Amino acid sequence: MPNIITVMTAVHPPAAKYLADAYKSLLEQELPDGWDWQWVIQEDGETDEVRPHVPDDPRISFGQGRHGRAAMARTLALSRAKGEYIKVLDADDMLAPGALARDLRALTSDPSLGWATARVLDLMPDGSTVGFDQDPPEGPIERGAVLEHWAAHNFRAQVHPATLCIRHDLLLALGGWMALPASEDTGLLLALSAVSRGWFSAETGLLYRKWPGQVTSQAAHSDEEEREARFAVVQARARALAAMKNWRHDAG
Repeated sequence: MPNIITVMTAVHPPAAKYLADAYKSLLEQELPDGWDWQWVIQEDGETDEVRPHVPDDPRISFGQGRHGRAAMARTLALSRAKGEYIKVLDADDMLAPGALARDLRALTSDPSLGWATARVLDLMPDGSTVGFDQDPPEGPIERGAVLEHWAAHNFRAQVHPATLCIRHDLLLALGGWMALPASEDTGLLLALSAVSRGWFSAETGLLYRKWPGQVTSQAAHSDEEEREARFAVVQARARALAAMKNWRHDAG
């Protein structure tokens, strides 16, 4: 039996049309010998609009559940995850070539690393791409570094949570994604940083699609009162974890 990396995707009906592009990017991944991927797709809701877009592949597990936004969908999907590592892939995004292999190489070669991230290119509606001009250098990210950078840079991390690859046991220990209407992946990233070292790959790992229907483009996502509440609890949780001296990932 091959070793498995689980790719996890939460999807709602407006983004279902992009699953074909995500699947194509998965098929183009070249994994190390003895590895294969499992794709766990979880609909945020119980409609008839997503399943027709799910590819026919025995490595794909599709599920549905009550509408509760991405955090709940991903956490429910954990019940079907078989891999030792969990890779996040939003339904409207695409993995860059080699992304999974680079994640696996980093995490399998250094057991002290709990998670890995990578460079992101925004994929614009016209097909052009835009990079982030403040990427850190390739290499390890020390415990607590993301939290401190985020707090000091107007609540913007130096690495992108949409590229996370996480040790399955560590993700379960942290309870999955935060129960928030948005920023649930940022909350997980900061919690991971509070208890574990990570890794950043300077090679592009993800094409992050920009389109009018994405959740982060909606007006509610920028509501200042909600934003302050989300970030307050994200930061408080991460600092509470950091203060628990015996609560840290140290597989090395």
